[in-house]
Amino acid sequence: KFNDDLKIYNPKFQTKLKMKNKTIVNEMSLLGDYLFCYHENFKNPNSTNLLKFTKGIKDFINGYKSSQNDIKDFIDRCRKSENGEGYLTSKFYDLYENSKFRFSTGVFSNFIFKITNLQKNRMNILLGNLKVSTEKEKFIFNNI
Repeated sequence: KFNDDLKIYNPKFQTKLKMKNKTIVNEMSLLGDYLFCYHENFKNPNSTNLLKFTKGIKDFINGYKSSQNDIKDFIDRCRKSENGEGYLTSKFYDLYENSKFRFSTGVFSNFIFKITNLQKNRMNILLGNLKVSTEKEKFIFNNI
């Protein structure tokens, strides 16, 4: 319905799980089913109304016009946190000591941990009663 000027951005994480001799690689979207889509014609409300009934589109979020600066800042922050392959890294999160997160991948998936000490590339965490030191880039985790 639109020409090639349509711009789509969907921030994703990449997970790698090693099992025996295999490495399983998965993609996880940061926004779930949502993504950012830009076209000059979206300034006209009728153009988004035409797309609402396109197969595969669930909804357009209203209020996007008044939130353009916030959306641009968020996308810029995502892009700065991407690795060379275009996937987000743990740099995306603002890490602070005593903050709590939940692992999204790995052996400790869905476990909650607390950051006890931050270093340049490593962090010390408290996982229940277990103290662990790990690389920041090793796991994907979410804020609580």
